[in-house]
Amino acid sequence: MHYAAAARAFFGVGAVLALAQVVCVVAFAWLVSSIVVSAIEGAPLTALAGSLAWLVVVVLVRSALAWLMEVNAARGATVVKSQLRREVLQALPRLGPSWLSTRNRAAVSTVVTSGLDALDTYFSKYLPQLILTVVVTPVVLVVLFFWDWESGLTVLLTLPLIPLFMVLIGWATQKAQTEQWQQLGRLSGAFLDVVEGLSTLKVFGREKRQTARIRAVTDEYRSATMKVLRMSFLSGFALELAASLAVALVAVSIGLRLVNGSLALGVGLFVLMLAPEAFLPLRQVGAQFHAAADGVAATDDVFEILDAAGRGAVGADYSATRATRATRATRATRATRATRVSVSDVSVRYADRVAVEHFSATFAGGALSVLAGPSGAGKSTLVAALLGFVEFDGSVQLGDRRGGGGESTPLRSMPLHREAIAWAGQRPGLLAGSIASNVSLGDVSPSAALVAEALRLAAAGDLAKDFVLGVNGTGLSGGQAQRVAVARAFYRHLSRGCPVVVLDEPSSALDRATEAALIAGVREVAERGAIVVVVSHRPAFRTAADQVVRMVAPVGIAEPIAAAAAAAAAAATAGAPLSAKVG
Repeated sequence: MHYAAAARAFFGVGAVLALAQVVCVVAFAWLVSSIVVSAIEGAPLTALAGSLAWLVVVVLVRSALAWLMEVNAARGATVVKSQLRREVLQALPRLGPSWLSTRNRAAVSTVVTSGLDALDTYFSKYLPQLILTVVVTPVVLVVLFFWDWESGLTVLLTLPLIPLFMVLIGWATQKAQTEQWQQLGRLSGAFLDVVEGLSTLKVFGREKRQTARIRAVTDEYRSATMKVLRMSFLSGFALELAASLAVALVAVSIGLRLVNGSLALGVGLFVLMLAPEAFLPLRQVGAQFHAAADGVAATDDVFEILDAAGRGAVGADYSATRATRATRATRATRATRATRVSVSDVSVRYADRVAVEHFSATFAGGALSVLAGPSGAGKSTLVAALLGFVEFDGSVQLGDRRGGGGESTPLRSMPLHREAIAWAGQRPGLLAGSIASNVSLGDVSPSAALVAEALRLAAAGDLAKDFVLGVNGTGLSGGQAQRVAVARAFYRHLSRGCPVVVLDEPSSALDRATEAALIAGVREVAERGAIVVVVSHRPAFRTAADQVVRMVAPVGIAEPIAAAAAAAAAAATAGAPLSAKVG
């Protein structure tokens, strides 16, 4: 109810249907007991016709209510799953690659797909019984006390046995269920690792060993699943036994009082038919708890993602209002006129490790700025900070500070501030589809002219726009994929007017001639007024730059880098393989 507003409607409708069901339960028991007593006393069939007709009506209404409960459960599960999936898919981009790199990607995918699908059982079997327990059991107890307080007292005293068994069994089941869910995540991760590295494994002749690894992880998951099923069947047996013994106590008490004449047959039969109904919902809650445990485990992971993304509101609709969209449009127009990005005293920390420490620089519009420095100096981390993918101390300002008359906006305080940045990372991140669709990714109405212009600027004009790529962009060489990713950043800059263009190692897989063509395109984008920041180790980019900003590794990181560099130099001087010396 906190994370998915759709769950409230499900509980509200479920409570109304449960209240109607308890009325039908009481009416059914009363009609059956009265008909049986009247028949025993010799009443003709014509006298029982009215009661029999009402009995048929009650049975039909109860069946309809049960069907409506199932419809409500199915609709609730579908709507809540859709809402949670939408919120998670909106939260993951806000968390960014830095957060995702610390998680098992296969496990996250499992949570969003098959994990949330387990909510079907949770909503269809567990929650309806929970609602019935809250509504039906108290009402039945009140009716029992009204007609026969002794039977009501017996039910009240024996009823806690079922929650007691549920708690005792649940403690053991929870641990087993958590282990099963973790095993599923490990199985997904292991399989994904094998698929992604299959070509490398084939080259080194190690693919056969992965068979044993997958088999071992699968066996662990199978064992964990069977353990959960075993506990589920045992708990069902225990709950049924407890409920049967409690009803038996009521039946023995009623039988003895019927024999000595202290209880009327009609009342005894009515109470005896109602007694099992007091235990049934609670018993079903315990039986269905195990079936719903997968959904509970998955939603816990979903809530962790939403909490990490800072979704503090209660299932609200986060789509932009008209006023918010107008504000974004105003700020986007203002951003396109921005002349510089000012980075002031920015520090980024990962747990107890400092990645960037007190870094300051200004990147001007109309100029090509190259960010250089040794590996581990924090260049990619600084890019992640610009994109809002990591938390940082300090400030990043987008605007014009000249003469104090211009206006400057904190980049991370702008609504959807990534709208101001066109970016290409070290990994191309291409998708199945045509080159044109990859270049215009995210554009509802792509422009063929802008696609062609973006490819030209990225030195990829020779690539056919209609060429269809496979999964993960297969079909292109590493250098071609790199240029298509750069073209995608240029297309975003051209189509949306993003004032900032950030490229992370855009020429690492290019030859000198192609790199020179790419640099010419990057300079052309800069000369048109864009704020262009390029992370690069290549001398050609540093030579072509209007500004070279050098980053130094923070204290504690610089020493290992320097030691590795010294070892590499010594190995090269000695003529030994680098891998043997540096590792």
